[in-house]
Amino acid sequence: MPDHPEPAYRVNPPYSGDEVALLRGFLDYHRDTLRWKTRELTQEQLARPHPPSTLTLAGLLKHLAYVEDWWFGVNLAGTDPVAPFADADWEAQPDWEFDSAPDDTPEQLHALYESVVVDCDARITTAAADGGADAVAVRRHPRTGEEVSLRWILLHMIEEYARHNGHADLVREAVDGQAGE
Repeated sequence: MPDHPEPAYRVNPPYSGDEVALLRGFLDYHRDTLRWKTRELTQEQLARPHPPSTLTLAGLLKHLAYVEDWWFGVNLAGTDPVAPFADADWEAQPDWEFDSAPDDTPEQLHALYESVVVDCDARITTAAADGGADAVAVRRHPRTGEEVSLRWILLHMIEEYARHNGHADLVREAVDGQAGE
């Protein structure tokens, strides 16, 4: 396997530590990967799809901000969705975050993403202090009604990022040729 140097702005997850520290390390690694795939691009580049898909890097940034807020904010902490997600007409436009993102500037998208991540990190810290990985979300699972642990949410978010970072890698390569894991 070739040895690729890590970008300076992406830190590998720890090799040891408690469960929450390891899960957070992998989540942060994937957050940094998304930042890497979406950095230094123009609005036009962020909005460019990779046909035949309509998926864009702008859409991925806004979607992952939404999913972070949904799981760590709305479900784990029991907060209302943050703006702009609270104001979206999800009934009329179920993919609102993907559809609206190309109209946002890179600065707007990155500011939204970073502010949501900061809020979510605080919620993770609070939940972990109250019960570790076994801390239970305020809301039950929206489809099944089951209790949801911080462990499950962290694992789900790692899976969500891993899948979408694969998409981001392909879209970024189509946009400007930049490729990497």
